[in-house]
Amino acid sequence: MSFLSNPEEEAKEYLPRYQLLYIAIGLVGLIFFARLWYLQIVEGTELRRYSERNRVKEIKIPAPRGLILDRDGRVLVDNLPGFEATISPQYATRLEETAEAVGAVLGLSPQSIVENVRTSRRRNGPFRPVRIKDHLNLDEVHRLKMLRWDHPGLNVNEVIIRYYPLGPNGAQLFGYVNEISRDQLQRYNERYRGEFVFEQGDIIGQSGLEEVWERTLRGRDGISYVEVDSRGREAATETPSFLGFKPRPAEPGDNLVLTIDRDIQEAAFIAMNREDHIGPRRGALVAMKANGEVLAWVNTPSFDPNDFSTGISPQLWSKLINDPFRPLRNKVIQDHFAPGSTFKPFVALAALQEKAITRQTVLPSPPFLRFGRRNYHDHSPTGHGNVTVLEAMERSSNVFFYKMGIALGMDVIAQYSRLLGLGQRTGVRMNNEVPGLIPDSEWKLQAVGEPWQPGENLSNAIGQGFVLTTPLQMAVAYNAIGLKGPVYRPYLVRQVLDQDNDVLNEFFPEVLRDASRPENEGDPYIELEHFETVKESMRLVANGERGTARWWKIPGVEMAGKTGTTQIVGFSADQIRGRCDERPLHLRHHGWYVGYAPAERPEITVAVLAMHSCAGSSGAAPIVRDVIKAYMEKYHPEKLRPQRIAAPEIQPRPEEVSE
Repeated sequence: MSFLSNPEEEAKEYLPRYQLLYIAIGLVGLIFFARLWYLQIVEGTELRRYSERNRVKEIKIPAPRGLILDRDGRVLVDNLPGFEATISPQYATRLEETAEAVGAVLGLSPQSIVENVRTSRRRNGPFRPVRIKDHLNLDEVHRLKMLRWDHPGLNVNEVIIRYYPLGPNGAQLFGYVNEISRDQLQRYNERYRGEFVFEQGDIIGQSGLEEVWERTLRGRDGISYVEVDSRGREAATETPSFLGFKPRPAEPGDNLVLTIDRDIQEAAFIAMNREDHIGPRRGALVAMKANGEVLAWVNTPSFDPNDFSTGISPQLWSKLINDPFRPLRNKVIQDHFAPGSTFKPFVALAALQEKAITRQTVLPSPPFLRFGRRNYHDHSPTGHGNVTVLEAMERSSNVFFYKMGIALGMDVIAQYSRLLGLGQRTGVRMNNEVPGLIPDSEWKLQAVGEPWQPGENLSNAIGQGFVLTTPLQMAVAYNAIGLKGPVYRPYLVRQVLDQDNDVLNEFFPEVLRDASRPENEGDPYIELEHFETVKESMRLVANGERGTARWWKIPGVEMAGKTGTTQIVGFSADQIRGRCDERPLHLRHHGWYVGYAPAERPEITVAVLAMHSCAGSSGAAPIVRDVIKAYMEKYHPEKLRPQRIAAPEIQPRPEEVSE
């Protein structure tokens, strides 16, 4: 019973339990004390640094890329200051409200802003700022900075924008910059290990010289620090150097001085876009000094690389990649084409060197040549009568060169063509150069699995069939003919300069080989007298009474060269002489002209491919004439004579059509 219980005895019964409780409380207190002692005394300094870092934001300062200059020091690729608006997903706690406010200032759809931020958060995580708009004007900058205090995550950043003063002119040569992709990130960090560390959001060269010279043009990014509040917004304090953080300034990249002449580059672009009866040309142009220095490099149609610097829209990107004339392609080196009659000088050199003909040999050139069960047509319905190699080149007789193909065979023609640089990469320091194709019997057996057919000698001897070349290859090879042997490697960069204009690296002309001398005993070569014969024949093309490019003279300066017209589809006998300009655009012939000046010893060689222009003489030759004239006006104005009668813009007779 309760009245019989003794409180002292009960207390004694629970005493061991109290002792356990006191011990437990003491142990917990000891653990807390030990932990506090560890955090305050042992890890105190490190934890304080962490806490300070929580209120300090590290900001990367992108380094300005090096400039790209022309041979006279004029800017071809520049940098401009600018502003961009970004939203950091990690701090954007009221994204819809922020999108409404920002959209009203920038004239953007709030829904599109929300979608961009959410898409980036999904793909790249919450910490990467999402670019909303570039090229902000000062009014937009001011209004957005006022909004920052009410909209966490919104920032206005100073940026460096890559600027291309020439716009679409030379875009495929200079290339463009854009944000590094996730696929490129790992590849670039491996390629430049120990030199650069690439992060998502970095801007890199994506094509052209920007890509090839990334290591040189790319500077070293700097770092700055700012104090931020709990929402990640910059606090109104100075850089917190007292916290032990040391900013690092950005180091600009080195500058490139190119061999390009801006005046010739602009003249070439204007010429390719000339408004005559054909209209702007689609194709490629390259102009080269005799020592291999490239003066101009044009592809048309083109694109504006400035669109990529600020983030190209999906609509414009779709338009570019779906354009049938592929404006993003570098046609000077990246696409190869049948050269047509511009291949005939190489056949002539082979025939002369192999003694199949001499300078005085006369051969009949009727309207067609019957070989096997097929008629091989000449471009002239009446033929050319009896002609020498000089006359055959001047008039571009197909039948004459059909006979050379029969006499030599393609294996011999290929040997001499390769000697002058065809069928192989030129070695220019650019990405994606294709080698072209100079076929022979061994190639066909390996590639097609069939033996070479005798009839193929005819079509390939006039630059059709399997023969493929690039405009740059043609310029290199014609330059070698003009110089009577030396084959120069084309190059684009003369010097690399640091920010103090001190020369870090310099490049010089390089002769790959001399086709007038055998490299080893028994190797093929071409005697100087045969170069002289072919050079004279090409001088007649531009200056002779029946030359296929005689309408495009430069008073006071003699050019030499060769026109070419290549069929891109086969036609039946009754269609072959139909009017080219009445056919659909995609069925019209390509026009070539490769020429150099002065004719005696070239200083400049220009190769032009005018796609679907119907003829080399009217489609490509006037472009070459305009570029060479611009060169002479700049460097040799004393040689030019006033032109009394303007050259006709429409040629009075059809140009040759190589079958």
